[in-house]
Amino acid sequence: MVDTAIWERAAAEIHWFRSPETLLDSDNPPFYRWFPDGQTNACYNALDIHVNQGRADQPALIYDSPVTGSKRQYSYGQLLDEVSRFAGVLAGEGVSSGDRVLIYMPMVPEAVITMLACARLGAIHSVVFGGFASNELAVRIDDASPKVIVSASCGIEPGRLVPYKPLLDAAVDLAIHKPHRCIILQREQLAASLLPGRDLDWVTAMAAAPLTDCAIVASNHPLYILYTSGTTGQPKGVVRDTGGSIVALKWSMTNIYGVEPGEVYWAASDVGWVVGHSYIVYAPLFNGNTTVLYEGKPVGTPDAGAFWRVIEEYDVKVLFTAPTAFRAIKRQDPAGELIGNYDLSGLRALFLAGERCDPDTLAWATDKLHVPVIDHWWQTESGWPICANCLGIELLPIIPGSTGPAVPGYDVQVLDEGGHRLEAGQMGALAIKQPLPPGTFTTLWNADDRFREAYFTHFPGYYESGDAGYIDENGYVFVMARTDDVINVAGHRLSTGALEEVLAAHPDVAECAVIGVEDALKGHLPLGLIVLNAGVDRDVADIVGEAVAAVREQVGPVAAFKLCAVVERLPKTRSGKILRGTMRNIADGKPWKMPATIDDPVILDEVSAVLADLGYPVGH
Repeated sequence: MVDTAIWERAAAEIHWFRSPETLLDSDNPPFYRWFPDGQTNACYNALDIHVNQGRADQPALIYDSPVTGSKRQYSYGQLLDEVSRFAGVLAGEGVSSGDRVLIYMPMVPEAVITMLACARLGAIHSVVFGGFASNELAVRIDDASPKVIVSASCGIEPGRLVPYKPLLDAAVDLAIHKPHRCIILQREQLAASLLPGRDLDWVTAMAAAPLTDCAIVASNHPLYILYTSGTTGQPKGVVRDTGGSIVALKWSMTNIYGVEPGEVYWAASDVGWVVGHSYIVYAPLFNGNTTVLYEGKPVGTPDAGAFWRVIEEYDVKVLFTAPTAFRAIKRQDPAGELIGNYDLSGLRALFLAGERCDPDTLAWATDKLHVPVIDHWWQTESGWPICANCLGIELLPIIPGSTGPAVPGYDVQVLDEGGHRLEAGQMGALAIKQPLPPGTFTTLWNADDRFREAYFTHFPGYYESGDAGYIDENGYVFVMARTDDVINVAGHRLSTGALEEVLAAHPDVAECAVIGVEDALKGHLPLGLIVLNAGVDRDVADIVGEAVAAVREQVGPVAAFKLCAVVERLPKTRSGKILRGTMRNIADGKPWKMPATIDDPVILDEVSAVLADLGYPVGH
């Protein structure tokens, strides 16, 4: 029997137009439904409720853009006005409850305004990361069949402009489904040509738009579709419901992140990713926080002190970002000298997620910032943390390498291939016993069968996370690798995370990745790629030799670790995930496809050259 008491209490903390009498509908597993007879609205819970409760003048959104040299702030009252007006624009284009709106925008306030305006109408938004290739965008247009697409003339990266409009035009040409309207935000850095009859200028549209009230929607009404790449290459449209999301996300702000209404919270991510949906836009606003929208990088805008400047300037209480951001900062400023230029006394905690945080990076951040550094684990599918050290409940001892215990509402277990529960310390597949808590995905868009088969068939009664790891005797969860990244060396199962942990601890190493390459004798062999800290001028061969020796000493000869090389950069997605699978396919000489989410395709050429120097691919 599921303990629903926590969610009954949490549900009482949000605004319902009709309060739910049923907490959980379990009649059709795996399609569980939380608060099925409730009625609410996400935009009302994000904006209207705070204005009505006297917070109209409190800052809701801080926009800080070092790439354009501009800053803007919106109070809750101002943001409500903008959102209500853009909801009027969308309604004027025939958008109503249940219609889809695709958002293809950079990190600008208008992206947030569009998301909330959709929620206000009961329209279902689907944000596609700005700058996605046209063919990938076309696939998502066809899957979501949006009535309207909202975009901008360009995105801005350090040193270059990314014209969005030509990419959008090409995508619409490629797509079978044609949107009724495209609404374009013209940025002063690059104007786009508008197509008469189809395209509408944002500013012009807003000037004539009426203010529009909230629609009342069912709790299980979809709030958004967010695409995540599937193993087949066909994107999966994760569907998030409305009521469950409001309840879970608001609960998480005080209980996991430990922030109170009125405080400044910063998720340094992008609205195109799940972190941006949950913790730039929805959760902070549900909780009455001030959220930061940052259009910049952790390094290079202008330097490795960019994060510290933002924390000081806005008195950020909690920062949430990816470990890869801190590795980039550590690489540029290994001694953390720039930190001393800023007053970070208001910062209470740093949360990391998106990639496994190696203990060395965690130790570096802890030493430099003097605040708890909390690695936590969640996924696009979950929508909010699965495992975490819950700062707002009780700060437990921080165990390097662990994402902490399971968050209330999640029953995380480690299973073997047969679905049997493993003992403490044994590595296997991380799975979550059903039902999942509120705020997690309810299905895949137009793909109920795929939802069931992809996540709930392998381990009946469980959600299959696709991650591998173990749980220690104290209930701390260690997420060590994607299931596909567990390598088998002569019958011994090794996680890439365990090997990376040793490599990352080398004083000259900024970041690293380990992949399993095919070997005729042992099945697989681990191959390590390391990136050095800025300013390291030692002989590369010496560093590689020390790294290999450290792995053999700490993991043992069983790892058969001798393949290691230095690379200038590691290939990553725009959200900071290292593309281990792609590198593995290159090394094994297998066909591979350029990942749609890759940050810089050139890096794969660089890595391929290094792999070739090591003799890979072999025998293909």
